[in-house]
Amino acid sequence: MAGHKRLPPEILDEWLIEAADELGLDPGEVDINVVLDLTRDIAHDVARPAAPLTAFLLGLALGRGGGPEARSGGPEAVEALAGRLVTRAAAFAAARADGEPKA
Repeated sequence: MAGHKRLPPEILDEWLIEAADELGLDPGEVDINVVLDLTRDIAHDVARPAAPLTAFLLGLALGRGGGPEARSGGPEAVEALAGRLVTRAAAFAAARADGEPKA
């Protein structure tokens, strides 16, 4: 991989608009900071490759109406489900640090 790219912060806003348009979604329903915080925490507590996997799973859960939070829809649902995943990742990391087997 050739060096780390420094991207202007507005590139994420621009990409969100482009990607949402392509998928027929409302970009206003996405809080970029919630998604970035989720992937940062998952990468730290689980593993870097788990971050995009978890973001994908979050999208699936929202799309399928998984759980009461997802059925409510909107940015609040994203934040609630992301919070659940971050809590689970912290517990996962703690269990691994204590040498507990994965359930």
